[in-house]
Amino acid sequence: MEQRHLGRTGLRVSRIGLGTLTWGRDTDEHDAADVLKTFWEAGGTLVDTADVYGDGDAEYLLGRLMEGLVPRRDLIISTKAGSVPDPERPYDGSRGHLLAALDASLARLGTDHVDLWQVHAFDPCTPLEETLQALDIAVASGRARYAGVSNFCGWQLAKAATWQLSAPGTRTRLAATQMEYSLLQRGVEREVLPAALDLGVGLLPSSPLGRGVLTGKYRGDALPPDSRGASDHFGLFVEPYLDDTASRIVDAVSTAADGLAVTPLQVALAWVRDRPGVAAPIVGARNAQQLTAALSVEALSLPDEICRALDDVSAPVHRYPDHDWSTL
Repeated sequence: MEQRHLGRTGLRVSRIGLGTLTWGRDTDEHDAADVLKTFWEAGGTLVDTADVYGDGDAEYLLGRLMEGLVPRRDLIISTKAGSVPDPERPYDGSRGHLLAALDASLARLGTDHVDLWQVHAFDPCTPLEETLQALDIAVASGRARYAGVSNFCGWQLAKAATWQLSAPGTRTRLAATQMEYSLLQRGVEREVLPAALDLGVGLLPSSPLGRGVLTGKYRGDALPPDSRGASDHFGLFVEPYLDDTASRIVDAVSTAADGLAVTPLQVALAWVRDRPGVAAPIVGARNAQQLTAALSVEALSLPDEICRALDDVSAPVHRYPDHDWSTL
């Protein structure tokens, strides 16, 4: 699998990443082992997790699999901290919480460091410089090799990345930002992606298949019983992408796939993988068969005319102030 630099850093990652959101809950140890081995054998390196996935079980399961199945040295492990099960304060970006969460993640993973450590979300109750100091301490102590953020909007990302760049050698630059990005969700193109490109931060798209909708499995009001859309955990997560707008985009993806003799999954994943600023879309697969289907995109590059057609049909409304006011 092709490797790419993560942002403006020396870290190279596989251009498709493996997500573990369902590990320890919907994906058991047997299926997780098959998925990880399939990913590794295909040349994949970037494995994404978080301390809240499966209430910590995803990290624990990944750690177990690195003990005897896949060598730790062959993987780029990325985890996140900052989300907490508190309805009054769902995000805790305090230095104390973040560093304690990192130590707990390392214990579950069975390793002395992670390759990429990300703040899971912006915490408006904590000064940003305190949150970012936790990243500096983690890197300086060797517990994390690189640092990033997740779910930061445009101004939050720009402020954080600029703060880190303002004291080179003292603060660690942001290597990555993880955000939802797909043909069904192009909101990052307003401000997040321009900021990331300008400041040298690599984008790691989550839900690159539109929460599974872009595979075409929900066409015609279908709701397969074994799908995420029909599950108790993810039904509400998928529902926003089952509207008429999404249906038109899925139809266009399916038409392109028919013309190229590939699958809608391959078209949708290739589109987001090759967008400017993207380092590696994060793909979640419940089993090795699903992952193999996603990894088959490695040999596919979409023709320019197909990309333009998909851009047009999925284009979000971006006007003032995103465009030059004099052209409006």
